[in-house]
Amino acid sequence: MSEEGDEIVLQLADPPNCPRCGGPGPVSARFPHSWTKASGEQVPGIREATLCPVCDRDEPAADKLLAFFAVHKTLKPSELETFHSLSAAWVAVARARHVDQQQLADEYERSRNGEL
Repeated sequence: MSEEGDEIVLQLADPPNCPRCGGPGPVSARFPHSWTKASGEQVPGIREATLCPVCDRDEPAADKLLAFFAVHKTLKPSELETFHSLSAAWVAVARARHVDQQQLADEYERSRNGEL
């Protein structure tokens, strides 16, 4: 799978647990990710996302891929095209997901104030 020439690696065998809730997921994806420093310099890196049946619930692309896994316990060659389409849609959503800076700042302040 690729987006804009980027290599995306899916892990179906023993993917890591969800970093948000700690629960298991059926697949994870590793994909290139970069950010820009204040100086304007691009910093290349890698991000990883795990499809989570709890945290990703009600997100349409995730729900469709989760439904696919619920029906298909193993991935057969005849299902590869469907799997590719569903996983590409989920990865696109995962790639677009960003940290909520305001929520992070609020949690940091609550932590400093002993409220967490």
